[in-house]
Amino acid sequence: MFPACRYSLQARRCVGALKAVQAEHVAPQVCSTRSSSSTLSRITTHYSVYPRDKDPRWEGVEMERFADEADVVIVGGGPAGLSAAIRLKQLANQHEKELRVCVVEKASQIGAHTLSGACLEPTALSELIPDWKERGAPLNTPVTEDKFSILTEKYRIPVPILPGLPMNNHGNYLVRLGHFVRWLGEQAEELGVELYPGYAASEVLFHEDGSVKGIATNDVGIAKDGSPKDVFERGMELHAKVTLFGEGCHGHLAKQLYKQFNLRGNCEPQTYAIGLKELWVIDEKKWCPGRTEHSVGWPLNRNTYGGSFLYHLNEGEPLVALGFVVGLDYTNPYLSPFREFQRWKHHPSIMSTLEGGNRIAYGARALNEGGFQSIPKLTFPGGMLIGCSPGFMNVPKIKGTHTAMKSGMLAAESAFSKITDENLQSETAGLYIPEYEEAFKKSWIWKELYSVRNIRPSFHNYFGLYGGMVYTGIFYWILRGKEPWTLKHNGLDADQLKPAKDCTPIEYPKPDGKISFDLLSSVALSGTNHEHDQPPHLTLKDDSVPVAQNLAIYDGPEQRFCPAGVYEYVPLETGDGMRLQINAQNCVHCKTCDIKDPSQNINWVVPEGSGGPAYNGFSMIV
Repeated sequence: MFPACRYSLQARRCVGALKAVQAEHVAPQVCSTRSSSSTLSRITTHYSVYPRDKDPRWEGVEMERFADEADVVIVGGGPAGLSAAIRLKQLANQHEKELRVCVVEKASQIGAHTLSGACLEPTALSELIPDWKERGAPLNTPVTEDKFSILTEKYRIPVPILPGLPMNNHGNYLVRLGHFVRWLGEQAEELGVELYPGYAASEVLFHEDGSVKGIATNDVGIAKDGSPKDVFERGMELHAKVTLFGEGCHGHLAKQLYKQFNLRGNCEPQTYAIGLKELWVIDEKKWCPGRTEHSVGWPLNRNTYGGSFLYHLNEGEPLVALGFVVGLDYTNPYLSPFREFQRWKHHPSIMSTLEGGNRIAYGARALNEGGFQSIPKLTFPGGMLIGCSPGFMNVPKIKGTHTAMKSGMLAAESAFSKITDENLQSETAGLYIPEYEEAFKKSWIWKELYSVRNIRPSFHNYFGLYGGMVYTGIFYWILRGKEPWTLKHNGLDADQLKPAKDCTPIEYPKPDGKISFDLLSSVALSGTNHEHDQPPHLTLKDDSVPVAQNLAIYDGPEQRFCPAGVYEYVPLETGDGMRLQINAQNCVHCKTCDIKDPSQNINWVVPEGSGGPAYNGFSMIV
């Protein structure tokens, strides 16, 4: 809750009303395919597609929003946002300055939506909080053993990890990133940062001169058909001198900013992957705390980028975190990342670890893979992009937490000097801070991403995986990325699918309920929950496109690339065709649909605050 002592009476009333509406949320439930058939004539009822000023049901509804002021507003309570907040307050305390820093986070708790993570490189953490061990940071599992292999259908081919190669994890830690993020939140609060979980930033606000003014949280109390409920309340505005956007991969506000300020005008399109993850309790005799296992190859073909990981965690019980990553530039519309993941677990080298164990959690999230070539402009009047929102993941390392944290720290340092400059004369109402981008290009993030810039695009060759591995061995291990050229990606992931008629359907084995599982029982383990009676936050620009294009040309790929059973084609009630059904309650906020939809017709927007998965420390990869 917003601390009452720090806010105006109007703000407190607004927050109280928002909390009252949030309290109406029902218990977590998974939407099965047939039981949720909608009787609505429209698939999309969200006000971002159908404006309320043209809807007679909204006549006379009070639409005024209360506003509050801060020095810095940060969107997203992940590693980047919290690192920025901590660094700002460290500097303020060091220089004896008053600085109000607010962090808004759409998850119900700090860390509840945090999935990516978990072989953590502690470089940025040691810079930010040098005494992190004494402060009890939950880094309990130092890496003690690395394994890397190429899988065939029945065999595992070991590959030596030479010093200097990306998969060498000496000095790193296996963590449950949700726990780590929660700990970062505690450090931030101790310094005086104001954290507001359960409030989703839904809108960027602008000054009259075009600079960013802040954000607004989303409205609550809207029915599924788009009409106002009796408990409807407007969101709240938070204004700031500068706003940091750290929403994570493919943030929906960042998408708007890219267009508003042409931030991607001088970089390549971002390319992505989807990571699917599970947490298991295994037989203690098979448990090797500190071991990391990575693999490439089966069940994917050589031209589909992807791989796997299996981490043995030391958390007081024999836990392993395992997952499967598939590049979203794949071409066959029949491919299902979820079912590839389930099939992978039946490889003899994986199944031997899992047999006799118990799966306790599941989740999925998109990952940035564009790297150096896809870094957008990071600064604009009134705001900055930090963390996985612009995308700083080191793809061959499969790590992005350390770079996300460092970017937040750099943004904080640049912002602090501007905000506290008493002689500053800004040309815009929202502060423009180009010093952040300059500092970024001088930092170790820039050097690290530049050195591995060609590894991911090197897989776009006739030999695919194997050609990429040869390139990595020659040009990264020997030359450390100093080759005088920069390879390009293939373009937007949404443009890569081939028509279904040109592809071979993939037959997947049925899950056995012991090692592999069906989709809906998996989603149930994610803790996902949304208020049922609200407009679907998976919006369509045109309701007719899914059947006319996606189903007709690509055989409905959204049924397969979604890892949560959100999208489904069902027969029309009249029996003379098909329609798209959106089971929005199942959404785990992975953003894959917004990225991979071949028609680019899906636009993911935030649901009511606190909705979504509840991983609560289940976070594993990268």
